[in-house]
Amino acid sequence: MTPVKHIKRKEPFWLGGAAASMAACCTHPLDQTKYRMQVLSTRISLIEAVRAFAIRDGIFSLWTGISASILRQSTYSTTRFALYGYFSAKLAAMSSSPHRPVSAPLTIASAGLAGGIAGVVGNPAEVILVRMCADGAKPPAERFGYKHAFDALLRVGREDGVAAYFRGLGPNIVRSVLMNVSQIATYAEAKKQLIRGLDMKDNIGTHVAASFVAGTVATTVCAPADVLKSRFQNATNSSSAGRVSIVRYVVDTAAKEGPGFLMKGWTPAWLRLAPNTVLTFVFMEKLKSFFIQ
Repeated sequence: MTPVKHIKRKEPFWLGGAAASMAACCTHPLDQTKYRMQVLSTRISLIEAVRAFAIRDGIFSLWTGISASILRQSTYSTTRFALYGYFSAKLAAMSSSPHRPVSAPLTIASAGLAGGIAGVVGNPAEVILVRMCADGAKPPAERFGYKHAFDALLRVGREDGVAAYFRGLGPNIVRSVLMNVSQIATYAEAKKQLIRGLDMKDNIGTHVAASFVAGTVATTVCAPADVLKSRFQNATNSSSAGRVSIVRYVVDTAAKEGPGFLMKGWTPAWLRLAPNTVLTFVFMEKLKSFFIQ
């Protein structure tokens, strides 16, 4: 009897977005706290912020905006992971050694290009997410009060115009490129080095270690662009962030708050992104093992 040839199934395009959405459900309270700290002009610690908002609004308020978080991952993360896989496969096929693992430069190029496109695709959902998460940090009279992500999408277009969907697009694209390169490329390289250099197995321990490194690198690299993106996307048409260029805003805000404002929210960003990165890649590896046999 002729043995049945095993055919490896192609990775589903939605796999990265599904893994990122699963991770977001676990880390959303930290994500929300990060956005609130980024738009506040006063200094407040992570513990103080979480405690104050939980006491004032209740523990379940920390999951406000979860629908926007899932919508963001469904658009942004699906695009960045799917395009990264597509571009890296194409670049590997064009290289002189297509059967060897993708080199670090090709990994960076694939991740950067995929991240830039994903930044455009996910920007509307990003605007919604920032506004819904930051609402609780503002006085009641200044809140948007969106019911859920789709209510927010409709109201943003109706109340602020279609252009509002792409507010903060510049810093968001920069952040997305930096995020993809620092997260995906770092994870791939760290995983490779752990397996080759330390003779570790391709198992969950290696995945956790590599993704922890990737999350720390990504948080630091993306912090300035992340702060600017959040402030511009949370702005209304009448606010200063809605009327000036990014360069002018950085100069003026640095004069008032100090240049350190660009790293504001680093701790909650790291506390959110590090476990989020770990969960995302662990979920991805498990989903791959399930759907790709």
